[in-house]
Amino acid sequence: MTSAPELTVVHVPVSDPRVRPLLRELVHEYSTRYGKDAHAEITRYPDEEFTPAHGGLLLLLLERGEPVAGGAFRRYDATTAELKRIWTHSAHRRRGLARRVVAELEREAGERGYQRIHLTTGPRQPEARGLYLATGYTPLFDTRADPETIGPLPFEKHLTAPEHPGKAQDQ
Repeated sequence: MTSAPELTVVHVPVSDPRVRPLLRELVHEYSTRYGKDAHAEITRYPDEEFTPAHGGLLLLLLERGEPVAGGAFRRYDATTAELKRIWTHSAHRRRGLARRVVAELEREAGERGYQRIHLTTGPRQPEARGLYLATGYTPLFDTRADPETIGPLPFEKHLTAPEHPGKAQDQ
C-alpha cells in the first residue's frame, strides 16, 4: 500500500505563475458551460481583492510542488467573505481536494474575523452545487426549481468563532 502524497497549502498572489493552471482551467470550464463571455467572470474582480490587504486570500494546494487545487475569497462586506475560483486540476478530481480547499478557506476567513461565507455558483455546475450542499452551506434558492430558471445559485454558511484569537482582517 502506498501512502498519498502530502499536500502543502500556500497563500499566493494572483500573479504567481502557479496560479495559471487554475485560471486557465476555470476559463475553459466556464466557456464550455456558459459560452464565450465566460472569461468576464474571471476578470470581474481586480486581483488585489484576493489579497490580505483588501480582506481576501488566494490559496493553492500543492502536491510535490505542483498545484492540484485552489480557491480564493474576497471581502463581500465587513463580516462576510465571498468564495470565488474554487478549482481542482482536471487530472486530480474525485479526491476530495475541493472539500479541502473550502475547509482551508473557511478556516482562514474565520481567523480574519469573518462570521459568514457567501458564494454563488452557476446553474450548469451540479458538482459545485453538490459540494456546497455536502459541506454545510445553506442554499438561498429553491432547490426544487430548475437551476436554469434561477441563474447564479447563492449559498451561505455561518462560521463558528476560532478557538484562538484571530488575525486582524486587514493584515
